Amino acid sequence: MREFDLTPYRRSTVGFDRLFDLIENGARLQQADNYPPFNIERLSEDRYRVTLAVAGFKAEEVDITAQQNLLLISGRKAEGDQDRANFLHLGIANRNFERRFELADFVRVEDARLADGLLSVDLVREIPDAMKPRKIAINGKGAVIGIEDADKNAA
Repeated sequence: MREFDLTPYRRSTVGFDRLFDLIENGARLQQADNYPPFNIERLSEDRYRVTLAVAGFKAEEVDITAQQNLLLISGRKAEGDQDRANFLHLGIANRNFERRFELADFVRVEDARLADGLLSVDLVREIPDAMKPRKIAINGKGAVIGIEDADKNAA
């Protein structure tokens, strides 16, 4: 991956430090390890799914932790679970892993499932009502109403 120089943008913006740090850290971490492979798909405007290929892992060996703005998925194989001496070829990676996903504000984990060697974690973005845009009446006539409600009333 190419190295990006974000210095010109840092000089002319205020309050975007976290975003620039995410971009730089993401580029650095992406080069480090590709295991386990994963997909990120957008299901709808406010719904997402992260799918990891975790063949050989049982549900109790995978740990999912959701913190503010961070989704951490790790897998730990129990020592002694594998008798490697019997394998003639060991091509399925079965090592411990840790994957981090930075989440946007108001994104939360809705569900997680493990089936057919794929771990699917569904995410949903729920913006609180206080953060949604709203129309303000001029000169105090009328109540403050949400944009969606104003559009319904106009129709």
